[in-house]
Amino acid sequence: MTAKNVSMKLTENGIMAAMPESLKSELTRPDALRAEPSRPPGGTRSLLFLREEELRLAQDLLYFGYRDFTAGADRILATLGMGRAHHRVLHFVGRAPGIKVGELLAILDITKQSLGRVLQPMIEDGYVRQAPGLTDKRQRLLSLTEQGAELERRLFDAQREWVLRAYREAGPQAVEGFRQVMRGLMGPEARAQFEALERSAAPGRTTPTFSPNPIPRPESRGG
Repeated sequence: MTAKNVSMKLTENGIMAAMPESLKSELTRPDALRAEPSRPPGGTRSLLFLREEELRLAQDLLYFGYRDFTAGADRILATLGMGRAHHRVLHFVGRAPGIKVGELLAILDITKQSLGRVLQPMIEDGYVRQAPGLTDKRQRLLSLTEQGAELERRLFDAQREWVLRAYREAGPQAVEGFRQVMRGLMGPEARAQFEALERSAAPGRTTPTFSPNPIPRPESRGG
């Protein structure tokens, strides 16, 4: 509809006469109802999150989010003389009962010596049990004891509320975006391990299974 047609329609309805002159002249301008040209999708504004400052902001978000996410569990562990290395063992053994020591080493990306300093006391203190492999007796399969499962649950509950609150505030669309970003931060090896962990922890699983596709990787870091 042109400005002229709008003017005629308003005059017919007796509305035009009641309008101030400034508004009348505005409505009757030839370009008054001209639509703004459509902007092509994916313009420069959609790329602002790729600027260096935005990427540094992402680092800040990861740091502060992780700091507060782990704080509650850290306090529980400190009362037991444990730290985050113990928490990681409890978490991954709890997520994949029957996981092999070698598979746990691959996930944690640490040396045998570093894992041994954490794992052996946890076995001796009754948090983790190890058993020989079903077909290869040289393998060591790890699972949580009742005491270990109780501690892992306490640590999970300490972090659960933080994730719940953040998910509720963000909404389902943002949560899905968060998952995509976190997957994008993983390299091929980590992604294969994550997907294997998802399979091993799936509801209805009846046998211990954790078998990430082997991917060549550099020598493990200490820690």
